[in-house]
Amino acid sequence: MKNFTSFADAGDYRALLQQALEIKANPYGYQHIGRNKTVGLIFFNPSLRTRLSSVKATYNLGAQAWVLNAGADSWTLEMADGAVMNGGTQEHIKDAIAVMSQYCDVLGVRTFPTLKDKAEDYGEVVFNKIMQYATVPVISLESATLHPLQSFADLITVAETKQKERVKVVLTWAPHVRALPQCVPNSFCDWFSEIDWVDFVITHPAGYELDPRFTKGARVEYDQKKALAGADFVQAKNWSSYRDYGQVLSNDPGWMLTPEHIAGTNEAKFLHCLPVRRNVEVSDAVLDSPNSLVIQEAGNRVFSIQTVLHELLK
Repeated sequence: MKNFTSFADAGDYRALLQQALEIKANPYGYQHIGRNKTVGLIFFNPSLRTRLSSVKATYNLGAQAWVLNAGADSWTLEMADGAVMNGGTQEHIKDAIAVMSQYCDVLGVRTFPTLKDKAEDYGEVVFNKIMQYATVPVISLESATLHPLQSFADLITVAETKQKERVKVVLTWAPHVRALPQCVPNSFCDWFSEIDWVDFVITHPAGYELDPRFTKGARVEYDQKKALAGADFVQAKNWSSYRDYGQVLSNDPGWMLTPEHIAGTNEAKFLHCLPVRRNVEVSDAVLDSPNSLVIQEAGNRVFSIQTVLHELLK
Protein backbone atom coordinates (compact mmCIF):
# COMPACT_ATOMS: atom_id res chain seq x y z
CA MET A 1 0.00 0.00 0.00
CA LYS A 2 1.47 3.36 -1.11
CA ASN A 3 -1.58 5.60 -0.57
CA PHE A 4 -5.18 4.94 0.50
CA THR A 5 -7.86 6.63 -1.57
CA SER A 6 -10.27 3.89 -2.70
CA PHE A 7 -11.06 0.17 -2.55
CA ALA A 8 -8.36 -0.45 -5.17
CA ASP A 9 -5.72 0.55 -2.62
CA ALA A 10 -6.93 -2.13 -0.19
CA GLY A 11 -5.25 -4.82 -2.26
CA ASP A 12 -6.26 -8.17 -0.77
CA TYR A 13 -9.33 -6.98 1.12
CA ARG A 14 -9.63 -10.24 3.05
CA ALA A 15 -6.11 -9.83 4.45
CA LEU A 16 -6.72 -6.17 5.25
CA LEU A 17 -10.01 -7.02 6.98
CA GLN A 18 -8.34 -9.76 9.02
CA GLN A 19 -5.62 -7.30 10.04
CA ALA A 20 -8.31 -4.82 11.15
CA LEU A 21 -10.01 -7.46 13.31
CA GLU A 22 -6.67 -8.40 14.89
CA ILE A 23 -5.88 -4.74 15.59
CA LYS A 24 -9.32 -4.24 17.12
CA ALA A 25 -8.73 -7.22 19.41
CA ASN A 26 -5.37 -5.76 20.51
CA PRO A 27 -5.39 -2.02 19.67
CA TYR A 28 -2.21 -1.18 21.63
CA GLY A 29 -0.24 -4.18 20.46
CA TYR A 30 1.38 -2.49 17.46
CA GLN A 31 2.92 0.61 19.02
CA HIS A 32 6.34 -0.25 17.66
CA ILE A 33 4.92 0.60 14.23
CA GLY A 34 4.23 4.22 15.12
CA ARG A 35 7.10 4.96 17.49
CA ASN A 36 8.80 8.26 16.55
CA LYS A 37 6.33 8.76 13.67
CA THR A 38 3.97 11.67 13.04
CA VAL A 39 0.59 11.63 11.27
CA GLY A 40 -0.55 14.91 9.72
CA LEU A 41 -4.28 15.57 9.29
CA ILE A 42 -5.57 18.44 7.16
CA PHE A 43 -9.27 19.25 6.97
CA PHE A 44 -10.90 21.44 4.33
CA ASN A 45 -14.38 20.90 5.84
CA PRO A 46 -15.87 20.01 9.25
CA SER A 47 -15.52 16.58 10.80
CA LEU A 48 -16.33 14.73 13.99
CA ARG A 49 -15.82 10.96 13.56
CA THR A 50 -13.04 11.23 10.98
CA ARG A 51 -11.03 13.76 12.98
CA LEU A 52 -11.35 12.07 16.37
CA SER A 53 -10.98 8.49 15.14
CA SER A 54 -7.85 9.46 13.18
CA VAL A 55 -6.23 11.01 16.23
CA LYS A 56 -7.22 8.08 18.46
CA ALA A 57 -5.89 5.55 15.92
CA THR A 58 -2.61 7.45 15.69
CA TYR A 59 -2.17 7.35 19.46
CA ASN A 60 -3.11 3.65 19.54
CA LEU A 61 -0.17 3.00 17.20
CA GLY A 62 2.22 4.94 19.42
CA ALA A 63 2.55 7.82 16.96
CA GLN A 64 1.86 11.55 17.32
CA ALA A 65 -0.71 13.59 15.37
CA TRP A 66 -1.14 17.18 14.32
CA VAL A 67 -4.40 18.58 12.94
CA LEU A 68 -4.79 21.60 10.66
CA ASN A 69 -8.05 23.26 9.60
CA ALA A 70 -7.18 24.66 6.17
CA GLY A 71 -7.89 28.37 5.89
CA ALA A 72 -8.76 28.71 9.58
CA ASP A 73 -5.56 27.51 11.24
CA SER A 74 -3.46 28.27 8.18
CA TRP A 75 -3.03 30.94 5.53
CA THR A 76 -5.76 30.99 2.89
CA LEU A 77 -4.64 28.57 0.20
CA GLU A 78 -4.50 29.26 -3.54
CA MET A 79 -5.44 26.25 -5.67
CA ALA A 80 -5.03 27.52 -9.24
CA ASP A 81 -1.85 26.68 -11.12
CA GLY A 82 -0.09 29.73 -12.50
CA ALA A 83 -2.14 32.08 -10.31
CA VAL A 84 -1.05 35.69 -9.91
CA MET A 85 -1.50 35.85 -6.15
CA ASN A 86 -2.42 39.51 -5.76
CA GLY A 87 -5.81 38.79 -4.19
CA GLY A 88 -7.06 37.20 -0.99
CA THR A 89 -4.95 34.02 -0.93
CA GLN A 90 -1.61 34.05 0.87
CA GLU A 91 -0.04 30.64 0.17
CA HIS A 92 -0.15 28.27 -2.76
CA ILE A 93 -1.27 24.68 -2.19
CA LYS A 94 1.94 23.53 -3.92
CA ASP A 95 4.11 25.11 -1.24
CA ALA A 96 1.83 24.30 1.68
CA ILE A 97 1.60 20.56 0.96
CA ALA A 98 5.33 20.28 0.27
CA VAL A 99 6.02 21.92 3.64
CA MET A 100 3.44 19.79 5.51
CA SER A 101 5.11 16.70 4.08
CA GLN A 102 8.27 17.74 5.93
CA TYR A 103 6.36 17.62 9.20
CA CYS A 104 4.79 14.14 9.01
CA ASP A 105 5.31 10.57 7.84
CA VAL A 106 1.74 10.14 6.52
CA LEU A 107 -0.71 12.87 5.48
CA GLY A 108 -4.47 12.42 5.89
CA VAL A 109 -6.57 14.83 3.80
CA ARG A 110 -10.27 15.64 3.88
CA THR A 111 -11.74 17.63 1.01
CA PHE A 112 -15.34 18.18 -0.09
CA PRO A 113 -17.22 18.66 -3.38
CA THR A 114 -18.78 21.90 -4.55
CA LEU A 115 -21.86 20.07 -5.95
CA LYS A 116 -21.78 22.73 -8.68
CA ASP A 117 -19.05 21.68 -11.08
CA LYS A 118 -19.30 17.96 -11.81
CA ALA A 119 -16.13 17.84 -13.90
CA GLU A 120 -14.10 19.51 -11.15
CA ASP A 121 -15.54 17.38 -8.36
CA TYR A 122 -15.29 14.06 -10.19
CA GLY A 123 -11.88 15.03 -11.50
CA GLU A 124 -10.85 15.30 -7.82
CA VAL A 125 -8.99 18.51 -8.72
CA VAL A 126 -8.13 19.58 -5.16
CA PHE A 127 -7.33 16.11 -3.84
CA ASN A 128 -5.17 15.26 -6.85
CA LYS A 129 -3.18 18.47 -6.41
CA ILE A 130 -2.42 17.39 -2.87
CA MET A 131 -1.44 13.91 -4.08
CA GLN A 132 0.83 15.56 -6.66
CA TYR A 133 2.66 17.79 -4.20
CA ALA A 134 2.85 15.45 -1.20
CA THR A 135 6.13 13.62 -0.66
CA VAL A 136 4.70 11.21 1.93
CA PRO A 137 1.86 8.66 1.64
CA VAL A 138 -1.62 10.19 1.51
CA ILE A 139 -4.80 8.85 3.12
CA SER A 140 -8.22 10.04 1.96
CA LEU A 141 -10.20 11.17 4.99
CA GLU A 142 -12.97 11.83 2.41
CA SER A 143 -12.72 13.42 -0.99
CA ALA A 144 -15.15 14.93 -3.49
CA THR A 145 -16.22 11.47 -4.66
CA LEU A 146 -15.21 8.83 -2.07
CA HIS A 147 -14.95 8.10 1.66
CA PRO A 148 -12.96 4.85 1.82
CA LEU A 149 -12.28 4.83 5.57
CA GLN A 150 -16.03 4.94 6.24
CA SER A 151 -16.65 2.05 3.88
CA PHE A 152 -13.83 0.02 5.40
CA ALA A 153 -15.40 0.59 8.83
CA ASP A 154 -18.74 -0.53 7.40
CA LEU A 155 -17.12 -3.70 6.12
CA ILE A 156 -15.53 -4.39 9.52
CA THR A 157 -18.94 -3.93 11.16
CA VAL A 158 -20.73 -6.26 8.76
CA ALA A 159 -17.98 -8.89 9.00
CA GLU A 160 -17.96 -9.01 12.81
CA THR A 161 -21.77 -9.12 13.18
CA LYS A 162 -22.94 -11.31 10.29
CA GLN A 163 -24.54 -14.58 11.34
CA LYS A 164 -24.17 -16.54 8.12
CA GLU A 165 -21.53 -16.95 5.48
CA ARG A 166 -23.31 -15.03 2.70
CA VAL A 167 -25.38 -11.93 3.44
CA LYS A 168 -27.62 -9.51 1.59
CA VAL A 169 -26.58 -5.87 2.00
CA VAL A 170 -28.83 -3.04 0.79
CA LEU A 171 -27.89 0.60 0.30
CA THR A 172 -31.06 2.68 0.37
CA TRP A 173 -31.42 6.35 -0.52
CA ALA A 174 -33.11 8.42 2.19
CA PRO A 175 -34.65 11.91 2.14
CA HIS A 176 -32.82 14.92 3.55
CA VAL A 177 -33.38 18.64 4.09
CA ARG A 178 -30.58 19.66 1.73
CA ALA A 179 -28.47 18.39 -1.15
CA LEU A 180 -25.67 16.07 -0.05
CA PRO A 181 -22.71 14.70 -2.04
CA GLN A 182 -22.35 11.18 -3.37
CA CYS A 183 -19.05 10.43 -1.56
CA VAL A 184 -20.36 7.97 1.05
CA PRO A 185 -22.72 6.01 -1.26
CA ASN A 186 -20.11 5.96 -4.04
CA SER A 187 -17.58 4.51 -1.64
CA PHE A 188 -20.02 2.03 -0.11
CA CYS A 189 -20.72 0.76 -3.63
CA ASP A 190 -17.02 0.79 -4.52
CA TRP A 191 -16.38 -1.62 -1.63
CA PHE A 192 -19.47 -3.76 -1.34
CA SER A 193 -19.74 -4.41 -5.09
CA GLU A 194 -16.43 -6.25 -4.73
CA ILE A 195 -17.08 -8.33 -1.60
CA ASP A 196 -17.61 -11.88 -2.79
CA TRP A 197 -19.69 -13.00 0.20
CA VAL A 198 -22.20 -10.14 -0.20
CA ASP A 199 -25.31 -9.95 -2.36
CA PHE A 200 -25.40 -6.20 -2.89
CA VAL A 201 -28.47 -4.18 -3.89
CA ILE A 202 -28.87 -0.40 -4.33
CA THR A 203 -32.30 1.18 -4.10
CA HIS A 204 -33.30 4.78 -4.81
CA PRO A 205 -35.89 6.84 -6.69
CA ALA A 206 -35.38 7.26 -10.43
CA GLY A 207 -32.87 10.00 -11.19
CA TYR A 208 -30.54 9.16 -8.29
CA GLU A 209 -28.38 6.68 -10.19
CA LEU A 210 -24.74 6.85 -9.06
CA ASP A 211 -21.63 6.98 -11.21
CA PRO A 212 -21.38 3.48 -12.79
CA ARG A 213 -17.61 3.50 -12.16
CA PHE A 214 -18.44 2.83 -8.52
CA THR A 215 -21.56 0.67 -8.75
CA LYS A 216 -19.76 -1.80 -11.06
CA GLY A 217 -22.93 -3.45 -12.30
CA ALA A 218 -24.54 -3.89 -8.88
CA ARG A 219 -28.26 -4.61 -8.92
CA VAL A 220 -30.32 -1.41 -8.79
CA GLU A 221 -33.93 -1.69 -7.62
CA TYR A 222 -36.30 1.29 -7.76
CA ASP A 223 -38.90 -0.44 -5.56
CA GLN A 224 -37.55 0.04 -2.02
CA LYS A 225 -39.79 -2.62 -0.49
CA LYS A 226 -38.67 -5.19 -3.04
CA ALA A 227 -35.01 -4.26 -2.52
CA LEU A 228 -35.26 -4.61 1.26
CA ALA A 229 -36.92 -8.03 1.16
CA GLY A 230 -34.70 -10.53 2.97
CA ALA A 231 -31.92 -8.01 3.66
CA ASP A 232 -29.46 -8.83 6.44
CA PHE A 233 -27.95 -5.33 6.57
CA VAL A 234 -29.38 -1.99 5.47
CA GLN A 235 -27.29 1.14 5.02
CA ALA A 236 -29.39 4.32 4.67
CA LYS A 237 -27.90 7.47 3.16
CA ASN A 238 -29.05 10.52 1.29
CA TRP A 239 -27.34 11.78 -1.84
CA SER A 240 -28.14 14.40 -4.45
CA SER A 241 -28.43 13.56 -8.13
CA TYR A 242 -25.32 12.61 -10.07
CA ARG A 243 -27.09 12.95 -13.42
CA ASP A 244 -28.62 16.37 -12.67
CA TYR A 245 -25.57 17.20 -10.66
CA GLY A 246 -26.16 18.32 -7.09
CA GLN A 247 -29.91 18.63 -7.54
CA VAL A 248 -32.65 17.34 -5.23
CA LEU A 249 -35.11 15.56 -7.53
CA SER A 250 -37.30 14.02 -4.84
CA ASN A 251 -37.76 14.29 -1.10
CA ASP A 252 -40.40 11.60 -0.75
CA PRO A 253 -40.81 10.97 3.01
CA GLY A 254 -41.96 7.45 2.18
CA TRP A 255 -38.29 6.55 1.70
CA MET A 256 -37.49 7.31 5.35
CA LEU A 257 -36.56 4.01 6.99
CA THR A 258 -39.14 2.91 9.58
CA PRO A 259 -39.99 -0.32 11.42
CA GLU A 260 -42.49 -1.05 8.63
CA HIS A 261 -39.62 -1.09 6.14
CA ILE A 262 -37.47 -3.28 8.38
CA ALA A 263 -40.35 -5.73 8.84
CA GLY A 264 -39.78 -7.01 5.32
CA THR A 265 -36.09 -7.75 5.93
CA ASN A 266 -34.34 -10.65 7.61
CA GLU A 267 -34.35 -8.70 10.91
CA ALA A 268 -31.76 -6.49 9.24
CA LYS A 269 -29.00 -4.74 11.12
CA PHE A 270 -29.08 -0.99 10.48
CA LEU A 271 -26.07 1.03 9.32
CA HIS A 272 -25.55 4.78 8.86
CA CYS A 273 -22.31 6.75 8.60
CA LEU A 274 -23.59 9.56 10.88
CA PRO A 275 -24.42 12.35 11.39
CA VAL A 276 -28.06 11.46 10.77
CA ARG A 277 -31.19 13.59 10.55
CA ARG A 278 -33.48 11.72 12.92
CA ASN A 279 -37.04 11.19 11.70
CA VAL A 280 -36.05 12.48 8.26
CA GLU A 281 -33.64 9.82 6.99
CA VAL A 282 -34.57 7.18 9.55
CA SER A 283 -37.04 7.00 12.40
CA ASP A 284 -36.00 6.95 16.06
CA ALA A 285 -37.56 3.51 16.35
CA VAL A 286 -35.04 2.07 13.86
CA LEU A 287 -32.06 4.16 14.93
CA ASP A 288 -32.45 3.32 18.61
CA SER A 289 -33.42 -0.33 18.11
CA PRO A 290 -31.25 -3.26 19.25
CA ASN A 291 -30.49 -3.93 15.57
CA SER A 292 -28.91 -0.52 15.05
CA LEU A 293 -25.13 -0.75 14.64
CA VAL A 294 -24.41 2.95 14.13
CA ILE A 295 -22.38 3.43 17.32
CA GLN A 296 -20.39 0.24 16.79
CA GLU A 297 -19.90 1.33 13.17
CA ALA A 298 -18.60 4.73 14.31
CA GLY A 299 -16.27 2.99 16.77
CA ASN A 300 -14.85 0.94 13.93
CA ARG A 301 -13.71 4.15 12.26
CA VAL A 302 -10.75 3.96 14.68
CA PHE A 303 -9.79 0.52 13.43
CA SER A 304 -10.26 1.25 9.74
CA ILE A 305 -7.73 4.09 9.80
CA GLN A 306 -5.50 2.36 12.36
CA THR A 307 -5.20 -0.57 9.98
CA VAL A 308 -4.39 1.70 7.05
CA LEU A 309 -1.81 3.61 9.12
CA HIS A 310 -0.32 0.27 10.18
CA GLU A 311 0.09 -0.75 6.55
CA LEU A 312 1.62 2.59 5.49
CA LEU A 313 3.98 2.95 8.46
CA LYS A 314 5.16 -0.63 8.97
